[in-house]
Amino acid sequence: MRTFVSAVAVLIGLVLAAAAVPAMWVDRNIVQEDGFVAFTAPLGKDPVFQQRLAAAAVGSLGAERIPEALSGLVTPILESAARSLTSMPGYPDAWTETLRKSHRLNFADPKTLPAGAQGVSSVTLDLAPLVALVTKQVAEATTLPLQAPDQLLITIGQPEHRQILDRVSAFAPIGYALAIGALIAFALAFVAARRRGTVVAGIGLGTLVLAGVWKLAADAVGGTVTRTSSGNEVAEIFKSEFVAAASSSFGQWILVAAVAGGVLLVVGLVLRAAGGRGAPQPLPQQLPSQHR
Repeated sequence: MRTFVSAVAVLIGLVLAAAAVPAMWVDRNIVQEDGFVAFTAPLGKDPVFQQRLAAAAVGSLGAERIPEALSGLVTPILESAARSLTSMPGYPDAWTETLRKSHRLNFADPKTLPAGAQGVSSVTLDLAPLVALVTKQVAEATTLPLQAPDQLLITIGQPEHRQILDRVSAFAPIGYALAIGALIAFALAFVAARRRGTVVAGIGLGTLVLAGVWKLAADAVGGTVTRTSSGNEVAEIFKSEFVAAASSSFGQWILVAAVAGGVLLVVGLVLRAAGGRGAPQPLPQQLPSQHR
């Protein structure tokens, strides 16, 4: 009975861990605003992506914002701004604010969003802070009373992807509770086991299997996201860079899990072997002496 309870507890722990690890990664790096900003901030350093960002930001200041009579004067300034946007002193802060506004737009409660953002039904990126940076430079160079738009939304996903994102953001925080449940299950398995080395080895082997499953699942999700076209060049580059960064980051978690599983497997096998060698041997039964 103890062996059965221990085996069931190990299986339950592995099932809980299978969902807990990806959920915790998603919560830390995507759902939480600070984690999302820290995770995606390096994407703004990619040279090609920087050029596309600058072009999108400058392109938003079209003819409707600049008088036609002054377009000849302003156009060279806009071209210069497009080339130098990422080297401006305010670019890092503008990119960070872009990420924060985009995260709030996609993850915040719709009731807390501005009136113009409540109708957004797809995954979007808000480049308004970068546009404000360009607008400020152009206004200072031309003394034109230009005003940056409150929002410049770029779609990077379809409405069905937004629905998936909403479900994921609701499920991700549960990962911590699942992880605690997995630890409790493993502890119960260890306490109930007759051969604790077998339990440790089983947990290690199961963790190795989970690492392989996580790798396959991550590759499948990344491939699905990459194949989905948004029709926007900036969005496509952001999506491609984001998928690559996510694969690398979660891959580190998978590597740690695989190493931990290998260590547990070896330790469990050693404990099993040591327990087998150390088991007391039964004493030979003595035959009753025969008296003559």
